[in-house]
Amino acid sequence: MFSIKYAVGFTLLLCSYFHFLNYKTYFVLNKAKENYFLSKTIQETDLQKSIIAGKEIYTDFCIQCHLSNGKGDGKNFPPLDGSNWLKDKTAETIQAIKFGQSGEIIVNKKKFNNTMPEMGLSNQEVVDVMNYIRNSWSNKNPKMITLKQVEAIKK
Repeated sequence: MFSIKYAVGFTLLLCSYFHFLNYKTYFVLNKAKENYFLSKTIQETDLQKSIIAGKEIYTDFCIQCHLSNGKGDGKNFPPLDGSNWLKDKTAETIQAIKFGQSGEIIVNKKKFNNTMPEMGLSNQEVVDVMNYIRNSWSNKNPKMITLKQVEAIKK
């Protein structure tokens, strides 16, 4: 009787050991897979990095006129959110950010006639703020503005 208790006890001990060993292996392998996919998801693309940098530039230079919601004031400063000008006139938008803008422009069928001063931004800062405004609010444009595009725009 005594040896049967030991045999049963030892068998249960081995079974639980192998059960938890398999659980541990399964858990570790699944955790490794999860971390792999999580790291792939978390890795920022160049566009995402540019958008993050552009948000800071927008906050420092643009928010006073175009507001935090990108809608402008509707009278003096045109909207950036949902702007056909921003969507259809990429080179002109880059030029306006890079060198300033004066004179009449039509944005979303509405005339705006004001002056946007030159901000003194570097070409990389222009890239970043362009990528930010083209991908903020209701604007979604996965095509990244590049440094080469900005450098090509001359006064």
